[in-house]
Parts: sequence; C-alpha cells; structure tokens
Amino acid sequence: MGDGRGRTAGRWRTAGSALVRVIVVWAVSTLTLLALAGLLPDFQLQSADGDSPTRLAVTAALGAGAFGLLSALVWPVIVRALLLVPALVLGLLVFFLNGSLLLVALRLVPDSSAAAAPETAVVVAAVMSAVASATSTALAVRDDDAYRRRLYRLADRTRPRSRTAEGAPEPAHGTVFLQLDGVGHQVLRDAVADGLMPTVAHWLDTSHRLTPWRTDWSSQTGASQLGILHGSNEDVPAFRWYEKDTGRLMVSNRPASAVELQRRAVARTRDGGLLTVDGASRGNLFSGGADQIALVLSVAARRGRRNRSRSGYFAYFCDPANAVRTAGSFVAEAVREAVQSTRARLRGQTPRVSRGYSYPFIRAFATVVERDVVVAAVVGDILAGRTAVYADLVAYDEVAHHSGPHGHDTDQVLARLDRSLALIAQVAEHAPRPYHFVLLSDHGQSPGPTFEGVYGLTLKDLVRAGCGLPVSRRVRRTRSGSEARDAARDALRSALHRPLDEIGRETEDLGPVRPSEPVVLASGNLGLVSFPGVPHRMTREEIDRSHPALLRTLANHPGIGFLLVASAEHGSVVLGPDGAEIPVGALADDGPLAVFGPGAADAVRRTDGFPHVADIMVNSMYDPATGTVHAFEEQIGSHGGLGGEQTRPFLLSPTALAAPSEPLVGAEQVHRVLRGWLRECAGPQVPLETVPRPEAARALLPVDEPSLRKPSD
Repeated sequence: MGDGRGRTAGRWRTAGSALVRVIVVWAVSTLTLLALAGLLPDFQLQSADGDSPTRLAVTAALGAGAFGLLSALVWPVIVRALLLVPALVLGLLVFFLNGSLLLVALRLVPDSSAAAAPETAVVVAAVMSAVASATSTALAVRDDDAYRRRLYRLADRTRPRSRTAEGAPEPAHGTVFLQLDGVGHQVLRDAVADGLMPTVAHWLDTSHRLTPWRTDWSSQTGASQLGILHGSNEDVPAFRWYEKDTGRLMVSNRPASAVELQRRAVARTRDGGLLTVDGASRGNLFSGGADQIALVLSVAARRGRRNRSRSGYFAYFCDPANAVRTAGSFVAEAVREAVQSTRARLRGQTPRVSRGYSYPFIRAFATVVERDVVVAAVVGDILAGRTAVYADLVAYDEVAHHSGPHGHDTDQVLARLDRSLALIAQVAEHAPRPYHFVLLSDHGQSPGPTFEGVYGLTLKDLVRAGCGLPVSRRVRRTRSGSEARDAARDALRSALHRPLDEIGRETEDLGPVRPSEPVVLASGNLGLVSFPGVPHRMTREEIDRSHPALLRTLANHPGIGFLLVASAEHGSVVLGPDGAEIPVGALADDGPLAVFGPGAADAVRRTDGFPHVADIMVNSMYDPATGTVHAFEEQIGSHGGLGGEQTRPFLLSPTALAAPSEPLVGAEQVHRVLRGWLRECAGPQVPLETVPRPEAARALLPVDEPSLRKPSD
C-alpha cells in the first residue's frame, strides 16, 4: 500500500516538475520575443499606433506558445516528409523552415498586428529555438531523469530500459567502439602530447592502453572497416577497382558497391558480423550485422520502408533546437573552411590542392552534420543499454585530405572530436549498464604533394603515354615532370620506333574508354591499371608484347615505388627502378620494398592472390626521411597504399579487457580481437551455422536483390 502511494507521489512530482519547466521555458521564450521585437526593425508585435503593455505581453506570450507547439507537433512531420531530400540540403533548409513556422505562429495569434520580414523571421526563429533549448537543458541539469529522457529522445529510442533490482548482480558491460576515421597512431600521440585531446589523455592516464596496428596493402576505410565489422576483406584490392568478369567498377563508398562487398563478406565468413547480437551501427560503410542502423551506406541502397538508415537524420532533426544549432555550426564550418583556404593560398602554402566550389559544404557536412547525428545516435544507444555500438566519425579524414594530416586545420578538428568523446562518456554515467569504450582508427594518412603536382601529369596520362596513346591537354611542364616525361618518351621512341611528335600528342576529351584502352584508377597513392579487352589478368609477357614500353616507363618513373604484375614464368613479380625484379614467392621486406617497412612483402603477397587484383598494381614512391608519398588523386593527405603513417592506425582499449596477444596485422585480426572482447564482456555473438541461402543472405543485407554498383572505464 505504501509502495503504491510512493509511486503515485513520484508520478505527481514528475508531472509537476515537467509542468514547471514548460511554464519557465514559455516565459523565457516570451521575454526573448519581446526583446527581439525591440531590437530588430523589421519585426514588430504591435500595431503602428502602439498597443498597451498588457496587450503586447499577451501577443508575445501567445506567439511564443504557438511557435513552441508548432515546433513540437509540426516540425517532426516536416522533417519526416523531407527524408528523401539530401541531408546536405536538409541542413540548409532548417533555417528557412523554422522561420516559416514562426510566421505561421504569429498569424495564429488572434487580433494581432505582429509581423516580420521573411529574412528577419529566420533570425528570430533561430534565436527562439536556441534560447528554448538552452533553458530546457539548464532546468534539466539538476534532474538526472529529465536529462536522460532528453538525451534519449534526441536519438528517437523507445525501447524501455530496465533498472537493476535491489541485490541483483551488476549487468554485463556493453561496448562502444568509436572509430576516428583516418587518425594515425602518431597523430593521436601528438594530439595527446599537445593537449588537444584531454579526454583521450585522461583515458590513457587512468584506464586505457594504446596499441598500433598495421593495415593491409589497401589502407582505406572500405577494406579496413569491412574486415573489422565482418571479419573478411578478401578481394578488396583498393578503394576503387575494375572487375573484368562483371565489367563493373567497384567503389567502396557507393551504396551498391558497399552492399555487394558486405554480401560477399557474409557469404565468405558464414557470419552476420561483429554487431549481430543487440548491436548498433552508426555512420559506417557497412552494418556489421546490426539491427539498429543509422547513416549506414550499405543500407542506403534500400528502397521503401526497409530503409532505416536515414532515420538517424529524423531522430536528430525532429528537434528544431538541434536543427538550428547544427545548421548554425554548418554555416560556421563552411565559413571557417573558406577562411583557412584563402589564408593558405595567400601564404603560398605548399603542397596545396583546390578547395573551392562545393568543398566547404562537403567539409561542413562531414565535420558538423554527420558528427552531430552520429553522436546523438550513440547517446541513444547507450541510454538504451545496447550491447555493442560501432560508430565512425569521419571529420578528421575529410579535412586531412585537403589540408594535410598535420597542421592547424586538423588540430581544430581533433579538439572538437575529443569534446564529442567527452559528451558520450558523460552520458554513459546515466546508462542502465556500465560501458567499455574502445577507440580505434581504420588507417592513418601520409602527407605529400600530388603526383600530378610534382610531375605535371596524372598516372592515367603516364599509362597512356606508355601505351603509345594520346594524353589529355592537362599535362603541363614542371621541373620534375619534364625529366620524368623525357625519360618516358625516350623509352617509348626506342620501343615503338615512332616519331617523337606522335607520342603523347595532346587531344580533347577522350570520351568513353574503349575495350582496347586501359582503365586507370586511383586510390590515394595506390594506382590500378586494367585492360578490359583481355578477360583474364594479363601477364608481364602479354603486356610487354602489347605495350613494350609500359612497364619500363612505370617502374623507372621517380614518382613510383614499385609495381605488381603477374608473370607466366614466375607466377607474379614486383618490379622496381633500375630493372629490379623479384618473384612474389621470394619477396621479402628488402629490395624495392625496403623503404615501406616490415610487413610490406606479406601485404603485397596477400593482395596478389585476390581474384580481382588489377593487371598492374602501382604504388607511389615513399620518402622515409620526410614521410611523404604522392597521391594519384587530388589529396595532400592520402591513404590507400603503402608508405608512411597511412598504414599505422591505432587501437585504444580498456586495460580491463585482455591485451592483444600478438602484433596486430590486418583488419581481420582486429576483428578477432574485438569479437573476443565482446565475448569477454558476456556479449556473445552467434555465428551463422551454414553458408546463407540467397534469400537468407538478403535478409542480412539492405537490398532485396543483388546490386551491380564512430565516465570512462
């Protein structure tokens, strides 16, 4: 009987507290509206003849109340309807939609003379939403239940959370895996030493260990994350590659390709993935077998009601205060990028790549919108008590590609990422179960000027010249490029016995690639050359017969470190400068691979066995003295091949979990370590018993039919 009265009294106290908060927020919003009417010339709450103070206050109160109700009831419906709009556009629409709601709210006030210019309404609505959000949050600070409910609501989670009964055993630990995309081991160490990441520094001082690991040859998110989440990255030779048997161009960050890669991994491992049991996947390329997904690329190919990936945007943007705050940060980040880009250009900073046109908005989306949505989703997962969460925060990787992996621009990004980690760790104090936090990266980044910037021509131009084909008009003269191009032309002239002026002749747009022409693809400082007219992997002997100067031109170019090509005589060979030639079977970490460090030979040997390895695999040069490579695309911070920091990511794990028993080599080994930790935390992952039938495999994947296209412990 007493318990019943206590529960009833508790419910009344909760309801009373909520009512008080609503009244206070309404009052503050009313005062804000009055203040803005006095400050902004194009916003008025009274008629030209003037109204009494009482009438003015009533108009402000009714307007603030109507705006609050519309924000609570209509805004979520608007956002739901706009889920098909690209997220980048949705972020820009937030201000205008919020301003429209304010204009509607003012019209709903009876006998009101309130009016605002459209552009002023946008400003007023933004300030109103921000003030209401700040007031509501401040009132909830001293109320843990209210604070938790607010954070929980941000992620749109409805699963009830159980409380531990008196005397019941402590619930098992959950595990949150937070991937800092592109942050190398040394970059993290430097950021901690420089005071940029105090949260990470605290973890290292009190509860965590830092372990480096080594990527596969393909040091990029597609290969690494597929291996980490699904236990196999077999036959992923690069970020993008051409498959002769299907005629398909695979690109890791295209939804259709991500679907196919995940399907292959599930079929190969007979396992749903790291997150199969009570897991959540946030902001990743692949689902990891999770049931709870948001912003997962392999789910973006779904159509209809089964596509839940974009629901992460709805969960976050349904709160207009979140929408306004993130939209404001989005604009600020775009302006920040414009300022930083202009400063780098005025200072003559080198190396430098183009950062104009749409890039400021792409950067703002990665560093603000995606970060905020993913963090909110992780917060919801923690408060829901999920067993395993894996989230990818891509901000650093995006900025480092264009600003370089070291410097002021990336330092700012790392500091903001650390604040996100601190928020997530603080929220865990309100979770229904304790959590382990595992921080990791999928690869690092290596600095250096682009191949084209140094030599005046792209890898595609060099390959076409080596094949005796015309090259584009983009080829220009540089000091290094002139020397390399002259050497290439000498080799061509002697091999083909053609006049010099016919070799490398400039043409306009080449149009679609013909079967007889090579397909040249770039994945950071890793290049792939395929000949689609030949159905099998071409051997060195066949290439020499068809294009006598090509391999010699590539191997002897100063911007290229080594080549991998099949050989009828030796199986496969690695070619280097000055005629260096080593069969893959006898390959060791010396010779052409010496500068690339330990493990390079094993990485090359493994890739050589992939069914879809290119006819010619091209790795750029690497200078160990400066740590630089030459990307074959427009990036001054790159990853994708061998050489430097790009192959040395990190794993930051709680000391309460078993330390890795051996050096970590490859993403598949990282997967095994993470899975072991889940078992250690009493979070079993149940593998599939057999290779899934086609219909069963599709149930694990985001499409209905096969596709051809991120307190502590």
